[in-house]
Amino acid sequence: MFSLDKKRAVVTGAASGIGLAIAQTFAAQGAEVVLLDLDEAKAIEAAASIGRNATGIGCNVADEASVADAFARIAPAASLLINCAGIAHVGNLASTTAADFDRLYHVNVRGTFLCMQAALPGMLAQGGGVILNMASIAATRGLADRFAYSMTKGAVLSMTLSVAKDYIEQGIRCNCISPARVHTPFVDGFLKKNYPGQEAEKMKTLAASQPIGRMGQPAEIAQLALYLCSDEASFLTGCDYPIDGGYFNLR
Repeated sequence: MFSLDKKRAVVTGAASGIGLAIAQTFAAQGAEVVLLDLDEAKAIEAAASIGRNATGIGCNVADEASVADAFARIAPAASLLINCAGIAHVGNLASTTAADFDRLYHVNVRGTFLCMQAALPGMLAQGGGVILNMASIAATRGLADRFAYSMTKGAVLSMTLSVAKDYIEQGIRCNCISPARVHTPFVDGFLKKNYPGQEAEKMKTLAASQPIGRMGQPAEIAQLALYLCSDEASFLTGCDYPIDGGYFNLR
């Protein structure tokens, strides 16, 4: 079950965190994986750690020319696209600047749009494919001090539903995953920058915000991504899947 043999998967934001975990998992299941990341050196290094079925390419998902160039180098075209590239921001309506708002929009919304658009012709030519976007519980739940971030993830969810509707007859499935807090290098960097010397205490606070009592692990998100991109999920499209330690329904 869940074999991805003879499938080519493009994963954005794949040099670390959830994106890297997905790339590793998909490669282990037989897929040829292309890792896209803003940091080309890290993308190449991550691909090398996976092995001969992985390639790393530098790509700024917010830049149309960069995305076009990256996808032009992917041949044959991808049958799976997993959009993981994204950035976060802490702030409410009053404290969020226009520059903050635009920066998050360009990466999280425009980046997802550009990559889906670039992957689309190849999927249509192949007679179908799967697009999986990374949303967040912030798309459907009110989170304190996540104004701009929540905006972008709500847009990702809406784009997912629209693409699923528009291309269902062309054999393209489109879903999204909405994680709660996941322990990634971003979390470690955030705590080190904002709470020096208090990292362990703040980590416990973040973990306790999920009813299950801990943060998720990138590998757990990758397992759900594997299912949604596999043929075993061929009846699923236009859905948002929370993976949140009980946050959505139990908090």
